[in-house]
Amino acid sequence: MGGSKPSIRYATLSGYLQLTQSFGADPAALMRAVDLDPADLATPDKWVPAVRAVRLLELSARACDHADFGLKLAEFRGLSTLGPLSLALRGENTLRDALGLLMRYEHTYNEAIRIRLVETEGLASIRLWFELGEPAPSTQAEELAVGALHGIVRAVLGPRWQPLSACFSHAAPADVETHTALFGGRVHFGHDFTGLVLYAKDLDAPNLLADTGPGRRLDELLTSLAAPRGRTTSDRVRDLVEVLLPTGRCAVDQVARTVGMDRRTLHRHLAAEGETFTSIVDVVRAGLAERYLSNERYRLTEISDLLGFAAPSAFSRWFRNRFGDSPSQWRARRADLPAA
Repeated sequence: MGGSKPSIRYATLSGYLQLTQSFGADPAALMRAVDLDPADLATPDKWVPAVRAVRLLELSARACDHADFGLKLAEFRGLSTLGPLSLALRGENTLRDALGLLMRYEHTYNEAIRIRLVETEGLASIRLWFELGEPAPSTQAEELAVGALHGIVRAVLGPRWQPLSACFSHAAPADVETHTALFGGRVHFGHDFTGLVLYAKDLDAPNLLADTGPGRRLDELLTSLAAPRGRTTSDRVRDLVEVLLPTGRCAVDQVARTVGMDRRTLHRHLAAEGETFTSIVDVVRAGLAERYLSNERYRLTEISDLLGFAAPSAFSRWFRNRFGDSPSQWRARRADLPAA
């Protein structure tokens, strides 16, 4: 995608050296294969291109012959991996509040991750995916993220909590013992989304971390972070575009009416935020295209429809202009890994 590529903090790789060495592999060689410096692991707050870390996890899983590498790495993760946000979580009253904080400040610990909370019929799903801006296999990164998310929810609700199910869009590995041990056997592969499913009532359960941390004021902690993603007009339009694209009714007039403005007023608000309706549609399509192409269950014609294109040929032209590859080439290149 256009612009600079998203980055993550080295803290995301917490425990990487120990885990890799425990499997008899050479972590330094693996890191250098994806242009990462092993010495930088000593600086957890340093940022690194997310796609390099994602490729490192896939390469390491192959070198260690452990398809559960990402999930194993999640066992080394603690709240401290989130930096100052880990302390801010203690100021939230419920799991819903804590998840809201994670989503508003997701860019302060991982610029590539996207987390969304969906509620329906008494159930809630916490869904996540990566937008890397270029093709890269992300199975291990997704499993690491789900494992870390599971740990955060357990920290908030207590160690006995288990999700109704853990869902992964990728196919099941040959051995799922680590998955079933962590998630209590409630694991689904080849799913529509990657994330956790729980009872919606759990969202309003009290945060067991509240008032157990240091006495720093919440506003001081949040001030130390980058600005949160607020609910600007651009944010509201972005959410609506994501919902309306698959319906074929993603028109500026429809969106303007939904946010309570006329077309001209909407354009003025977006311009003040440095956006246009077209630019937002383009960015949302790019993120969704990555998500759908990463899931083999979606055919290219389906993806074209989901992104609101009138014909697959229009989707292909747009995609090549945006990403430099055809959709099929991009999907094929996701599997490319450097030699260890």
